[in-house]
Amino acid sequence: MTAVTHRTAPIAGQKPGTSGLRKKTPVFMGPHYLENFVQAILDTVGAAGRTFVLGGDGRYFNDRAAQVILRMAAANGVARMIVGQGAILSTPAASHLIRLNRTDGGIILSASHNPGGPTEDFGVKFNMPNGGPAPESVTEAMFARSQVLTEYRIWEGQDIDLSGPGTARLGPMTVEIVDPVADYARLMEGLFDFDAIRAMFAGGFRMRMDSMCAVTGPYAKAILEGALGAPAGTVVNATPLPDFGGMHPDPNPVWAKALMDEMFGPDAPDFGAASDGDGDRNMVVGRGIYVSPSDSLAVLAANAHLAPGYRGGLKGVARSMPTSAAVDRVAAALGLPHYETPTGWKFFGNLLDAGKATLCGEESFGTGSDHVREKDGLWAILLWLNILAVRRQPVAGIMAEHWARFGRNYYSRHDYEALPAEGAAAMMAALRGRLADLPGRTFEGMTVSAADDFAYTDPVDGSVSKGQGVRVIFAGGSRIVLRLSGTGTEGATLRLYLERYVPGPDGLHEEVQAALGPVIRAAESIAAIRASTGRAGPDVVT
Repeated sequence: MTAVTHRTAPIAGQKPGTSGLRKKTPVFMGPHYLENFVQAILDTVGAAGRTFVLGGDGRYFNDRAAQVILRMAAANGVARMIVGQGAILSTPAASHLIRLNRTDGGIILSASHNPGGPTEDFGVKFNMPNGGPAPESVTEAMFARSQVLTEYRIWEGQDIDLSGPGTARLGPMTVEIVDPVADYARLMEGLFDFDAIRAMFAGGFRMRMDSMCAVTGPYAKAILEGALGAPAGTVVNATPLPDFGGMHPDPNPVWAKALMDEMFGPDAPDFGAASDGDGDRNMVVGRGIYVSPSDSLAVLAANAHLAPGYRGGLKGVARSMPTSAAVDRVAAALGLPHYETPTGWKFFGNLLDAGKATLCGEESFGTGSDHVREKDGLWAILLWLNILAVRRQPVAGIMAEHWARFGRNYYSRHDYEALPAEGAAAMMAALRGRLADLPGRTFEGMTVSAADDFAYTDPVDGSVSKGQGVRVIFAGGSRIVLRLSGTGTEGATLRLYLERYVPGPDGLHEEVQAALGPVIRAAESIAAIRASTGRAGPDVVT
């Protein structure tokens, strides 16, 4: 094997978004595309003598991309690579390995909840030594480097066998191949009362876990059916497949419809859950009741002390701005600090590292804690199981008691997908231009108390992030939020977030979309989404 330097030229568009660089798989497979971006990463963070973690969610091109990255790492002087067996690692497991081994960071191959396959999506992102996604200052530097590249370095030769745990050499670099599940499973056992959960399953508790043919399958099988004794077959769609079995691996009521049908059927299990492509998202469903991600975060915050890892209480909680304020009400009642950040898990990193927050969550089915620096789907599911084992109540009972105590934040997200990017941007620009005129106006009986384009000043490092989404807040706590998503690979996705607060005791058990009716109509009056997009309605409602 020999190290070779290849001449190249900058490729337009290699600008990472909120979760790394995501493009259609054929784009990544194009000449020099992957190599250019990886070289930009290594040049930006430094390679000589470093140790990195590498793994991905197993989607199409994961295996080939891993081999390219290993050979490039060796040619650039990396000393050691820790790789998940078969180049597989869930995103939270990768974050844990970075922290556990005190590495210099890690490269994660995933497009998260986006579909996979030869014509679908692929992604590459870099996580920092704290285990969290690279901040904007670093991703901007990577992009800048990608636009001036003239060469990349790679070892030419045979692939490394990643099929089993062990150690190999690639030129001067050591490649350590590890069981992708073992260290993560030990971390979970230290956080949760496995004995109580095991006893609950032994007592006849029934669960359905849909891993959506994605990366959490092996983790869920090992922990739920193995360590916790859930009956065989509890975990379905447990084998990760390059195309996710044709599924859209996004755990929400639309794409996890089979699970929803089962949980609302005549012989529903006690508890249902799903996770996404790379294992960092979760959906929770009780028998006959869906738990929104915002409500899930609030319930976990109110009950985290029931799990051994959080028995000492929480340091604080944080949520992304579009996420409902339900967790804020829990924090206020418990006397906890609470923070509102822009969308993107990287914004939680400083709060977690500084000890200002313990639990964090996003409305887009992401929840996590300071055990890693990523959202963690299986962790959230295990915390729910721990709470159920201790409280010995069904999910519906827990939710009813929670709303009676804190009130209910009715909440939904309406997605308008694959819009023409220029038209979507123009609509948002026009809306921003009208914000100053909204306070004091009344829509559907609700008076606007404030309207702005959300900006965030990090309380730890003082960095400022502007233009993070339009907020229209009504007196009494209801609101609408609009923003363009950065996780898609085709066109623009407009996300409309709708929230209505009901303090109770009346009105706590309405159908969600019906309860949000006045807010939905107010949003259309203010933003004219349907007229601007030409769409009759949203593509996805969650």
